[in-house]
Amino acid sequence: MTSARMALETDNRGCAMAVAAAHWRIGCIAAAVATTALAVAASAKQCYAPDARAQARAFSRVVTTEGGRTFYLAGHTSDPAFGFDQQVRDVFSQLDQSIKASGGVGLSDMVTMTVFITDARLGDRFIELRKEVFKECFPASALITIAGLAQPGLLVEIQGIAVVDGK
Repeated sequence: MTSARMALETDNRGCAMAVAAAHWRIGCIAAAVATTALAVAASAKQCYAPDARAQARAFSRVVTTEGGRTFYLAGHTSDPAFGFDQQVRDVFSQLDQSIKASGGVGLSDMVTMTVFITDARLGDRFIELRKEVFKECFPASALITIAGLAQPGLLVEIQGIAVVDGK
């Protein structure tokens, strides 16, 4: 074998090894991108509730999503004959059903809610009930006390926004 041919074969083997190494690196990069994409898809929304007050009051200061379908949820109320706890639970159940009926997962799709109550003394109780429903990644929220709702006996009304299939 000539020295020129030996040098050519050595270069070819070196090139083959370089190509194999490049393929390996590309495979690693592709795997990392796929893993990141799955992680992003698994957490469609991100909630920012860094302080003790936000955690104690079960709300996020900021909720972010990207893309997806936005559901604007009308104010939901309950039966005025029910007590406060039952009205709140019923309203959360209705919101959950509305989101599911429109193609969402349920309450976990909510990114914000505006809560109207007719008695400021019920604010802390509402927070306790919301904590039962939202264990983590609380929606952004406002809790507002008003003089009355559309029907006598109504104690709470909740409207909100949900984002479904976001990334």
